[in-house]
Amino acid sequence: MAGPYSEKVMDHFMHPRNVGVIENPDGIGQVGNPVCGDIMKMYINVKDNVITDIKFQTFGCGAAISTSSMATEMIKGKSLNDALALTNKAVAEALGGLPAVKMHCSVLAEEAVKSAIDDYLKKTTGTGLPGFKPHEEPLEKHEH
Repeated sequence: MAGPYSEKVMDHFMHPRNVGVIENPDGIGQVGNPVCGDIMKMYINVKDNVITDIKFQTFGCGAAISTSSMATEMIKGKSLNDALALTNKAVAEALGGLPAVKMHCSVLAEEAVKSAIDDYLKKTTGTGLPGFKPHEEPLEKHEH
């Protein structure tokens, strides 16, 4: 990665936080865009309505790795409601911005978080997030 990327994007790409798998997680979310190839999987543990641990595995470009890393940093230790308020724009802003062709990576990071929380709620309450459905991206190629 070079050129239009901020120092924060580069730092989270070169030194991603919270990478890995949680054994026996409370929730797992996986989202992806099969056309561009980015796939994100997030694992969460929840105690007393707070995300106590979060890990991710991302297959994709540097921006996908950076947005996954930043999203985990932003919601670790937060309540489920605070985590659900995370937006792709907030992730991109926390990274110092992303090129327009990479904003889909921040959308995937937001959706991976929501997907993990949806899975957790389905397991614990029998119902997931009301109306939650991961965004379907148009079948177009993104630059990587």
